[in-house]
Amino acid sequence: MTFPSGAITGDATVTAVRPHPDGAVVVLDTTPFHPVDHTWPDQPGDIGTIISAGEEVRVIDTMMAATENGTDLLIGADIPVKRGTDGWTWLVAHVIGAGSSLAEGSAVHALVDAGRRLDLSRGHTACHLASLALDAALADLWHKEVRPDPLGNPDFEGRANESSFIHANGSVDRYRLGKSLRKAGFDSETLAATLAEREQRANVQLAAWVAAGSASRIETAGPGITDMRTWHCTLPEGEAAFPCGGTHVASLADFRSITVQLAQPDAQTLVMTTTATAV
Repeated sequence: MTFPSGAITGDATVTAVRPHPDGAVVVLDTTPFHPVDHTWPDQPGDIGTIISAGEEVRVIDTMMAATENGTDLLIGADIPVKRGTDGWTWLVAHVIGAGSSLAEGSAVHALVDAGRRLDLSRGHTACHLASLALDAALADLWHKEVRPDPLGNPDFEGRANESSFIHANGSVDRYRLGKSLRKAGFDSETLAATLAEREQRANVQLAAWVAAGSASRIETAGPGITDMRTWHCTLPEGEAAFPCGGTHVASLADFRSITVQLAQPDAQTLVMTTTATAV
């Protein structure tokens, strides 16, 4: 896979074609397409085109695939094990419609929808920055020592996040404010009483980071889809790094602004909506 470097095109060879409810799935020996992760589906899979011998085949989704025996290819939610489980081979499945002439051995050119990729990358980078800004904005609500985040603040994100969804130029994160978080030393009552102040703190921090225009990158431990990938961003407060399987912009100079809105639909839930605006 080549998407961690920002690649959106590449030449490849078809290694497998299998039936799929939407038509077929195609596996390539190398691909710039980013797949949605079946265990933590935060960033949607890429869409785009596979071109072969003048035929343009639309890729309508990209998903994780796995096989234990080399023959049966399981896709997405049908995969019964976690990514990287020993004895399984992990692949990227490109979902296409019916009627294509693509076959094993076909030489192809893969082309990701660049505009959508950029919008999702912008949303993913903004999501990570927002989580760090939220940790900083809530730091004084902890009354016990907890594991720090990459910038040294108490890791609210790591302790409380129960779901994250990346969309074009933004994200939505949900946090659980339950009994276990209170036992860990978090003051949920003060959060509820000062929510607007916490939101303002996070947005001031995000504005400062956007103004710094820091570089953003993905480092990989290898070329395979299950090899560790880590997002890095050198902020004024220090180096931020998260394990991350998604895609990101190359610089915070790509943003005009990143803002968050905080809401509590009930006493047990915090929702953070992040919005990124491009330059």
